[in-house]
Amino acid sequence: MDTPYIDGAGLGLRREFMLPLRANGSSAIDFFEISPENWIDIGGRWAKEFCWFTERFPFVAHGLSLSLGGPAPLDEGFLRRIKAFLDAHRIALYTEHLAYCSVGAHLYDLLPIPFTGEAVRYVAERIRRSQDILERRIAVENASYYVQAPISEMDELSFVKAVLEEAGCGLHLDVNNVYVNGVNHGYDPREFVLGLPAERIAYIHVAGHDRDGPDLIIDTHGQAVADPVWDLLETAYEAFGVSPTSLERDFNMPPLDDLLAEVARIAELQKARCWRRPKRAACRGAEI
Repeated sequence: MDTPYIDGAGLGLRREFMLPLRANGSSAIDFFEISPENWIDIGGRWAKEFCWFTERFPFVAHGLSLSLGGPAPLDEGFLRRIKAFLDAHRIALYTEHLAYCSVGAHLYDLLPIPFTGEAVRYVAERIRRSQDILERRIAVENASYYVQAPISEMDELSFVKAVLEEAGCGLHLDVNNVYVNGVNHGYDPREFVLGLPAERIAYIHVAGHDRDGPDLIIDTHGQAVADPVWDLLETAYEAFGVSPTSLERDFNMPPLDDLLAEVARIAELQKARCWRRPKRAACRGAEI
């Protein structure tokens, strides 16, 4: 399958921005991210608009509803539909949340998986099966959570690392989620990032959040990226090298130019880190 290579700085593709992006250009954007659930059955004008973009830009697919940690059987029919969608639009990378979102019905929220050895084995088997059906190595995203599962045998970092190792999948690192969880649950976000396995990181998210109190942050994707999250992104680049990175913004949408400025900031951080890195650890696409 001939799939475009993902690199650089990206943005979530929203319908309200498609016409301005076509009319005014999008030179600041190297790739786009979409949730396949929002596009898989689209027809008519929007399908044509979507194809205009997929024919010209690389894409990442970030899933919302696979419920990797859920109790119901894995939805293999849905995965086959996802595979057909990814193949049709030449999308190589598919990511999902390390969480669950359904118990008999869709809950429209991401809930934490218990940090136990049994859960590691259960989720890893579902990830491996997903990879077999999709015929791709997928990446799972560290999720934000607000209440810890009542049974835990390990901390979040140990759980994430164990799942990645057991499943043989990649990591979709969301540095905003790391910061949110660090504040809400009292751990050092920088130490969490530095404890992750560099070789597993396939893709990175930055996003904004709302602070509801001194010790409570809500992962809304509804504000500009906060300075501590930019700092965590720099930490990840410095420690692990530059990975493709996308800006998430889902609510309280600003003008497109504001989003493009944040995408440009991602690109600036990537360029600066490539310039400074030693030759033995070259950035993707950079000469050494």
